[in-house]
Amino acid sequence: MTYKASLNNPETILKVQHGNFEELALQVFQYQYQNNELYRQYCDAIHINAREVRLLPQIPFLPVSFFKTHKVITGPGRTADLVFESSGTTGETPSKHYVLDGNIYKASLIHGFEQFYGDPKGYVILALLPSYLERQNASLVYMAKTLMEKSGHPDNGFYINEWTKLNNVLARLEVAKQKVLLLGVTFALLDFAAAFPMPLTHTIVMETGGMKGRREELTRAEVHAILKTQWQLQDVHSEYGMTELLSQAYATSGGTFRCTNTMRVLVRDINDPLDVSEKGSGVLNIIDLANINSCSFIATEDIGNIAPDGSFEVLGRMDHSALRGCSLMIV
Repeated sequence: MTYKASLNNPETILKVQHGNFEELALQVFQYQYQNNELYRQYCDAIHINAREVRLLPQIPFLPVSFFKTHKVITGPGRTADLVFESSGTTGETPSKHYVLDGNIYKASLIHGFEQFYGDPKGYVILALLPSYLERQNASLVYMAKTLMEKSGHPDNGFYINEWTKLNNVLARLEVAKQKVLLLGVTFALLDFAAAFPMPLTHTIVMETGGMKGRREELTRAEVHAILKTQWQLQDVHSEYGMTELLSQAYATSGGTFRCTNTMRVLVRDINDPLDVSEKGSGVLNIIDLANINSCSFIATEDIGNIAPDGSFEVLGRMDHSALRGCSLMIV
């Protein structure tokens, strides 16, 4: 197989299914090892022989911190359609994700959303994303914008602190029995729910995580319990994504995430980053086939648990995560 000719085609990525995911991921590994100088240097530094990699847990996962310090691109001399930038904390260097082909991101996003929720055209998309709208290049804002464009509904919109207006729109759409996706950062959803409790029968509430120091930290279960009470919901949905990824995972109930077709989650031992398994507890490693032009194998700082069926929970973050593991991970 000629890697570049086939793998840069969005259709090749989107047609991946459970049965051929491993085969395609191994092909992507070989392609990125050959064409991503940074990733190849990292693999060589930890003494990985690419020709001996035959199983998913044998693939090296690039520490996510490299997106803070390097331009992670597969293929030399290429320019980006988009640049996503993380929020970070004050004084912290943000991650930058150079997206060479915005069409692959859009195709992956829409394909994954349809896998869980059907056609976005059936929804009004309302996005309560204050901390993200206040800065440029947020991948979450771009995600919501893409879903809104696909939806095409005139009531789609972004909100910062216009709670009364948002309440009125939601109330009108509920009366019309219109399906709504209310996508929001956690602290904003909690503030809005406290100010405007109401029964939401036709609305999916999806939290994307993030307190950003605005409120005391709560567990996901605590957040969902509050939102379910205030809005009389059976379930609160969650989205798992990162600036450094182009694929998402969704939890439709109970905070248990399932990956879209282009994504799979593995787990590594907290003390040994090269000890990787397909189930169990530890720190999450992500395979994101949509990241074909960047790096598809990312070692995150999220602690989680992976069930035998591949679903997973996110339990928290590593302490001292800015260190990103150990000195073995420094190139």
